[in-house]
This record gives sequence, C-alpha cells and structure tokens, in this order.
Amino acid sequence: MPTTTDFERMLRGAALRVTRPRVAVLAAVHGHSHADTDSIIGVVRADLGEVSHQAVYDVLRALTGAGLLRRIQPSGSLARYEARVGDNHHHVVCRSCGAIADVDCAVGPAPCLTPSDAGGFVIDEAEVVYWGRCPACSTTSASELHL
Repeated sequence: MPTTTDFERMLRGAALRVTRPRVAVLAAVHGHSHADTDSIIGVVRADLGEVSHQAVYDVLRALTGAGLLRRIQPSGSLARYEARVGDNHHHVVCRSCGAIADVDCAVGPAPCLTPSDAGGFVIDEAEVVYWGRCPACSTTSASELHL
C-alpha cells in the first residue's frame, strides 16, 4: 500500500494540488479496490472527519480525469473506483453478491483492442466484463440445491 508521501507524489505528478481530501480518497481507493462512492465516503470520513458528499465526488472526478483512478460501472451496478490504471485489464462480476475482481487481458497481442470495424475510431481501451458466480456464492448455490 502506498504511503501518504507516495500519494502526494502521485498528485504532484498529475499536476494536481495536494489536499487532504485528495490524499484521503486515493488512500481509500487503494485500500478498497472496486469500492462504490458511498463506501469511499465512509472511509474518507473515518480518516478526516466531516467531508461532504460533493467534495468526494469532485475529488473522484479530478483523480479519474487525471488518470490516477479508474471508474468502472458494470451493467446494473453502482459506479466503482479502482487504483489499477495504465493497463488494459478487465473485470469479473458475481451475479449473486456483486463482488468484482480484476482479470488480466489475454496474453499476447490484446485481441480485445482490435475490433472487426472501429468505424474510424482510434481504440486505446476495451472494457470486457465477465459475469458468473464467485467461489463463495457458487459453493452456497450448490449446497442449497442439495437441501
């Protein structure tokens, strides 16, 4: 886990002012990958005390815009944030409990970055979401079937 000094360095490297809310949000997302906004607000408030929803939303927008965080929103889910940026990874989502995990892109040339027809677009990222059941929910579902 990066330190406060690391977060300050990240902010300066992205030409953003170092503020306590920005550092707290970075720390919250680094410590709780794929967290939704309300969860992040809870962690930030535990660290800083009272901070408004709008302040956290503004910080998330600034950090995402600067490329320090990534916003994902699987179909039917709340927006979530992660600190893993700069690569073309994907996600797997549990249909039962909503757990989300990272999935690395296919090995070799990234086939997901080569669409059959890009329509003139220059592709720099692809988002693939796999859906299924996590190990805990798969076990629970299987045991419920045998009752």
